[in-house]
Amino acid sequence: MKKSINPTGVRKPFGNYSHGLYVPPGAGLLVTSGQLGIGPDETIPRSVKGQAELCFEAIAKILAEADMSFEDAIRITGYVTMREDFPAYMEVRDRYISDPKPVSTLLVVSGFTRAEFLVEVEVTAAKVP
Repeated sequence: MKKSINPTGVRKPFGNYSHGLYVPPGAGLLVTSGQLGIGPDETIPRSVKGQAELCFEAIAKILAEADMSFEDAIRITGYVTMREDFPAYMEVRDRYISDPKPVSTLLVVSGFTRAEFLVEVEVTAAKVP
């Protein structure tokens, strides 16, 4: 069983995530590459929210291929190009998380491989037997 670690004496997390997450021995591990907000038809939404939805949907498909779901996510790392995009990204991300909450990092970066990309997301998941 995964266990959320949020010790006394450490500031409460800023959002829906855990400071630490214990994964017991024997768990299967899946690490995704960063997923960009581009659809299989090469469509790129103009909004962070639209791109984040594509990122998380792609990750959901990757997880499913490994017989996992977002319930197995232990770490989510998001990258956006503007601080102002945090709320839109978080709104989408929060639809995909469940307890125990995964650890999470959100970074502002100067850009991605193409100027129209606004967000990238990667996930680490562990399937506990």
